[in-house]
Amino acid sequence: MNGKVEYSGLDQAAVEALAGELASQAPDSGVLSLEGELGAGKSTFARAFLRSLGVTGTIRSPTYTLVEPYAIDRAPGPEQVLHLDLYRLGDPEELDYLGVRDEIDQALLLVEWLSQAGGELSADLCLLLQGDPADPDHRDVTISPVTLTGADWLRRLSGH
Repeated sequence: MNGKVEYSGLDQAAVEALAGELASQAPDSGVLSLEGELGAGKSTFARAFLRSLGVTGTIRSPTYTLVEPYAIDRAPGPEQVLHLDLYRLGDPEELDYLGVRDEIDQALLLVEWLSQAGGELSADLCLLLQGDPADPDHRDVTISPVTLTGADWLRRLSGH
């Protein structure tokens, strides 16, 4: 699907602002794939996204738990967000044990390392973060729609 949007040379504040814009346009349910090398800023982006939706308190990285659920008390938008980090997923069937499949139509999923799901989950929108982990003031971000849901979400982002 065409229609990707690219941003170059963003500092951390700009990446966090982009996360906020994307969160403000988030659908009630869907899958946002956060892609990039280790240290690219996927978890930092997810934290900014969740804060923009009104999550207060500690936002834990799901590195070892694989999934962290967040109830959202703000409308419009999702009522629940699941932040997943599938880097350590041993087998795609583990998604059943985590209860992720049961939530797909009822929650918004922020998924790091979606490729580990072996096709058991598919993205609506992909966000690729690139840059030198030692220099958070220069990130390139590419957002690409995969489905009609993703295309609509991206279109609502800053009027694209």
